[in-house]
Amino acid sequence: MCRHIAYLGPPVALGELLSRPAHSLVRQSWEPRRQRHGTVNADGFGVGWYAEGDPVPGRYRRQGPVWGDQTFADLVRVVRSHALLAAVRDATGADPDGEAAAAPFAADRVLFSHNGAVRGWPGSMASVAATLPPAELLRLAARSDSALVWALVRHRLATGDPLAQAVADTVPEVAEAAPGSRLNLLLTDGRSLVATAWGDTLWHLTEPGRHTVVASEPYDDDPRWSEVPDRTLLTATAGDVLLTPLKEPRA
Repeated sequence: MCRHIAYLGPPVALGELLSRPAHSLVRQSWEPRRQRHGTVNADGFGVGWYAEGDPVPGRYRRQGPVWGDQTFADLVRVVRSHALLAAVRDATGADPDGEAAAAPFAADRVLFSHNGAVRGWPGSMASVAATLPPAELLRLAARSDSALVWALVRHRLATGDPLAQAVADTVPEVAEAAPGSRLNLLLTDGRSLVATAWGDTLWHLTEPGRHTVVASEPYDDDPRWSEVPDRTLLTATAGDVLLTPLKEPRA
């Protein structure tokens, strides 16, 4: 269910990460190597990136498969950034929201993606959704499980939680309400990365003091890629990664 990737480091053309590698995100849209659930990620795609001197990211998202979008091919060839987040989507279920349901979602400086599925959606999340203020529910970007998970994280950020804490508290909350959910989240504010491995694959490639890539699966065969253990919170800056076990939901 989806593939995603994020990068922090020296400015680089987006295509150097998203389309040029042998097993890039674009190729993963039709031929992922390590995806455990689903086979083709053709239900939408998106990329968000940060321009020098502007803390609020720009985004390009579309409803269909990434491999047929020539504008995307041109964009990633010429746009450079020091921080990006991109995803290709395999929808949990049929939804009417098209482009609005494609990651990355965004609020202020933060980009968000969810690789996975909330089991029992939408009924399993009724009690959790009820904890959000009505205004937050009205602001849902799409009628999807990922959009609600993003709303939960965003609400915690709005009340002052740091990025990593907001993510670390949201995942067990959703997992408790919907056991068996797959909750690989990926977020960036342009200065740091936060990700979770919860039910699907997650890898990182780090050059100390220089750059960090976090992805659902490696985009090449570089032996420096390291797999993140399941039930783990990853926090990173450019060239530095910290792995912390996530707490299990209450029985």
